[in-house]
Formats: sequence, structure tokens, C-alpha cells
Amino acid sequence: MATVIQYRELGSADVLETVEVPTPHAGPGELVIEVRAAGVNPVDWKLRSGIRGGELTGTRRVGSDGSGVVAEVGEGVEGWSVGDEVVITNASGTYATHVVVTPQQIIAKPAGVCFEEAAAIGIPVSTAYQALRSLGVTEGTTLLIHGGSGAVGHAAVQFAVALGATVVATASERNHGRLRELGAVPVAYGPGLVERVREVAPQGIDRVLDAVGTDEALDTSFELVDDRRNIGTIVVGAKAAELGIQAWSGGNPLPLTEQEQAWRAEAIPAVAELATAGSDGHRRFSFELGTIRPLAEAAEAHRESETGHPSGKLILVP
Repeated sequence: MATVIQYRELGSADVLETVEVPTPHAGPGELVIEVRAAGVNPVDWKLRSGIRGGELTGTRRVGSDGSGVVAEVGEGVEGWSVGDEVVITNASGTYATHVVVTPQQIIAKPAGVCFEEAAAIGIPVSTAYQALRSLGVTEGTTLLIHGGSGAVGHAAVQFAVALGATVVATASERNHGRLRELGAVPVAYGPGLVERVREVAPQGIDRVLDAVGTDEALDTSFELVDDRRNIGTIVVGAKAAELGIQAWSGGNPLPLTEQEQAWRAEAIPAVAELATAGSDGHRRFSFELGTIRPLAEAAEAHRESETGHPSGKLILVP
């Protein structure tokens, strides 16, 4: 038997159920992955609560990111064998002990990356990478990231630094040391934010990535950047057109363009290469993990995610 997390009605985290189901088998063109870790993303609770996804018909399983080991290979699938360790992205129902995927939904787990870290690769990494590409961040750019200590923020800092950008990142003071290690200049939230950013970036701010969506973050961005097209958000997409900024996710009514989709797909192998240790034993990309809980505590993980302040990627382990 397999264990899955599901819900039959929209609502609070209390609607999540832990149920036993028959262990799935791989059909033609499919694989079964024994899940070792599942990533918790904000979109998971937004779908569960009804904020996104519309009405619910029937039962819905939870989770799209994860990592695990190939347990079964279906007819017609080439290049994968039982026992291969993989990263799962854009799947359905990764909050489980087993999940059925297609070859397009897995990549090989980078050497030296643990299963919990591998489960943090999917949505945060692809969102950060695509957002920076959409904003045109390049060598010499000075980038302000609102929410540098979250999963997307950590990934964006590292990608931007790798591109040769100067990065200023807002975060609570307890996270400043880690942001410095990643190559960013940290600044604290709160009154006087504009002045603190100007002090550490006297050359000015060229681009902004908003990963918090607060009035303070938006007002600060508007004061620091004249052309609002150089400001992007992953949180307040529903207001993007009204504000004149770019938006991806966060209730954005516009679907990703083909180019944006291509950048998100490009992110996964890109970070896998960066996360593989070099000859000196060091990785050029690290994953900031938040709370790691057993699968049965999915509701608690959702509640933490809903606060909007988890430090790093939340993980569930079957």
C-alpha cells in the first residue's frame, strides 16, 4: 500500500487527509517514483484553500515537487532504471510515498545533493531563474530582492550573483549572516528602508524582484526605480497591470509566455550543474531548507507556509 495526502473539499489545512491507497504501477510511458522528500510550495495551500484553481470536483492530491528513487519503469520509457535517484518537478501528488510521473517530470539527482535538498529544486528555483531572466538581470546590474531569506529569494540571490550582479536583499536581521555568505548585501525591513538601500547601493537600483508583496516593498520599489517595467513580483500578480509592473505567479491573470516557460525549464538542469560539487569539493549553489516534517504533518507545513515567513523550503518526508 501507498500513503498519500489529499483533500475532498476546499478549506483550511484541516481538510487535508492522510489515506492509504493501492501502490501505483507504471503504465506505458510512465515511471513510479518512491518518494523520499516532497517540497511544500505556497501554491499548494492556495489550491487547497480555493484562492487558486477554481472549484474542486472529486478528490485532489497535493504537491508538485519532490525527490526519490525509481521503483518501476513502464513500457516505452528509455534512459531510466529501477534504483535511479531523481528530482521530481511539475508532477501531481508528490505528498505521498509513491507517485506516477512521466520522463519529462524527472531529472537525475545531482551528486552530493541529499533528497531533502533535491526536493527544494522545483518551483522556487525555476521561479527565481525565470524572474531574473525576465527582468534582464546581467553582469553589472544592481538588483534589489524583497524577501531574500525565502526559498525563491535564496535561489534568486545565488543566480544573480552567478550572473555578475550586485545584490541587495531585504530580510529580518537573524538571516543577514546567511545572505552575506550567499553574496548579497542584506538590509532590514521597517521604517527607513529606502534610506538603508540607498546607503548600501549609492549607484542606484536597476531592477527589483518582490517576493513578499507588502506595501512597504512596493512603495520602496517605486521610490527607487523610475521605470516600473524593471520591477517584478511573484506575490501580487493580480495588481500588476494596475501598478505597471511585471508579474509571475501570485495571482497573475496572464499565463507565462513561451519564453518564460522555456526559462523555467532551463532552470532545473542549470541549478543541477551549479549544485554539483567541483574539484575543490564546493558547490556553487546551495539550498536553504526550512522545517522538515514527516508526511503526516502536511497540515502543519501548510499552516507554516501560510504565515508567509518560512525560512527556507519546507519539506515533507514519507
